[in-house]
Amino acid sequence: MRRLSTRIDNRPKVSTMPRPQTEAAAFLDIYKLVVEKKRLQGELVSMDDRRQHISDRLAILETQIVHMEAAVQTLRGLPVTAPTQSLEVKPPSQSSHTFDMLFEEY
Repeated sequence: MRRLSTRIDNRPKVSTMPRPQTEAAAFLDIYKLVVEKKRLQGELVSMDDRRQHISDRLAILETQIVHMEAAVQTLRGLPVTAPTQSLEVKPPSQSSHTFDMLFEEY
């Protein structure tokens, strides 16, 4: 188990007294802002890279799904149809408003 003193030592030092308005304090604030800006820009670049990687993987998965569906159709002995976008949202048809009733007795 960790000692409690190590947790206390890692806390940031917060001062309730405002720093005096000096040139050095202003440069320190500017430096902090510049460092945060660079960090956030780096995060944006890494997020863009990650987004591109995910998009590429989704495209690969989509093509694999289409090929696997075609393989299943050939194994069933059905003619292979043209590949379609299986993940598209299709609008509901008029017949979707009808329900088939099933009664089961216990």
